[in-house]
Amino acid sequence: MRSEKGTYAGIFQCRSKDTQQVGQWGMISLREGYYVYVGSAFGPGGLRARVSHHYHNTKKPHWHIDYLRRFMRPVTVWYTYDHRRLEHRWAKVFLKMNDMSPFQGFGCSDCDCYSHLFFTFEKPEPALFFNALPGDIEVESLKHAG
Repeated sequence: MRSEKGTYAGIFQCRSKDTQQVGQWGMISLREGYYVYVGSAFGPGGLRARVSHHYHNTKKPHWHIDYLRRFMRPVTVWYTYDHRRLEHRWAKVFLKMNDMSPFQGFGCSDCDCYSHLFFTFEKPEPALFFNALPGDIEVESLKHAG
């Protein structure tokens, strides 16, 4: 993954049924299954830095997803080096997918999206997501190696 700007959707597997405080956002009851977190990386280090941050547990949580990472294992990340801010469009695509359950207000305190975190019992199928995007967006996938 390159250090360019872009948008990503991190797919994480959760095997916990714990309840966790997520900063000032509130409490979240985790379920066994898959979580999809949508974000963008337009700061220093771009996608490489942001995705790397999300793929490692951190002692000082910065983003909402950081509070949940110790309960989740990274599976894959879907991303694009498109310089347009697409995380809001991506979040709306996940919101419309039948098997996705959103967490209202999660990860979207700086926008008017309903959610940037979604839950599903089954591992998300890339083709369903990729096919729901406009044709002018090229998306890549990177499987987590560890």
